[in-house]
Amino acid sequence: MNYILISPDFPSNFKQFAIRLKEEGVNVLGIGSPDFEYLDPKLSYALTEYYKVQSLEDYDQVLRAVAFLTFRHGRIHRIESQNEYWLELDAGLRTDFNIPGFKINEIAFVKHKSKMKEVFVEAGIPVARGSIVHSIQDAFKLIDETGYPVCAKPDIGVGASFTYKIHNEDDLQKFFQTKPDYEYIMEEFITGDIYTFDGIVDADGEISAVSSMHYGSGLMETVNEGRDSIFYVQRFIPDDVMEMGTKVIEAFQLRERFFHFEFFRLDNGSLVALELNARPPGGLCLETINYSMDADIYKQYAQLVAGKNPIPLLERKYFCAFLGLKTSMNPLMHTKEAIYSKYGDMIVYDAPNPPIFVAAMGEEAIIVRHPDLDVLKEAVKYITERY
Repeated sequence: MNYILISPDFPSNFKQFAIRLKEEGVNVLGIGSPDFEYLDPKLSYALTEYYKVQSLEDYDQVLRAVAFLTFRHGRIHRIESQNEYWLELDAGLRTDFNIPGFKINEIAFVKHKSKMKEVFVEAGIPVARGSIVHSIQDAFKLIDETGYPVCAKPDIGVGASFTYKIHNEDDLQKFFQTKPDYEYIMEEFITGDIYTFDGIVDADGEISAVSSMHYGSGLMETVNEGRDSIFYVQRFIPDDVMEMGTKVIEAFQLRERFFHFEFFRLDNGSLVALELNARPPGGLCLETINYSMDADIYKQYAQLVAGKNPIPLLERKYFCAFLGLKTSMNPLMHTKEAIYSKYGDMIVYDAPNPPIFVAAMGEEAIIVRHPDLDVLKEAVKYITERY
């Protein structure tokens, strides 16, 4: 089997896809923009061949790269980047080379928030009220229905970039005067904790790995308000999250790929769908899930691709917390020595975050785990305590 990884070097932990695929007997080919000699040696070893392009933004260059690798290695069976930014590129290449997976005419429903909303509504999944706004008049019509505040975000977007919370008409006027030249969707502003539904489905749409994260602050608040990024991988998935997540998989007909869905838990206990992502959760989420399961979700995916039907990963041994610490402007109260003296046996990961992730996840990343949630939360409180 020939498998092309687009941008196999980013993020750096995603090199595990290439490594695990190679271990399962898959011929892994890479297309990216860095020079080969700058790739991580473990990634270089896992790639049978690497084709450097000047820019992955130039579709013709990437098209020629796939054609060359096809000439060299034969039929390409899979193309994936596992990265939200390149989903449309992946789909275009699959379409042009007739490779299994989402094609270009299908990708709108997993890239455009407005299209996702249509699928959610058709499937009977609750969503926030909202619509595309091309003018301030469109916004006024929506706000007449929802009231303030509202949230405006690019219809196609990754993370919290260029996302706005609008409290009143002055904010609304300023938004339309200064917003980037993107198509925006505006929605009623919903408050509540966020629960995710994450994992892998096999070629038949059956769940092969599943997990759920819980975080009180959304990415928008984490970035815009300078908060630490903290989320918990839950040891036990709430029944309604499992039910709604399974319903989303069916509604979007996901097959042989990762998924990452987000839901708001409202004050009344009900769930509202926030968005679907047909790729793995970003950053160190997969590592946090692995520590919770004591398993290797990269290997699980590689075995699925290789047709080996691994035993599904459905249970977690630990509650696991990821702490993205913003320490440059707000130093921690306790030293690393004190933290390790008190909770060192619970810490499974401790390293600086790459500079590109600092705004969202802070300068430092620590992952801690424990089978008891209360004990874990005490550790999190101690580690994140400030003066």
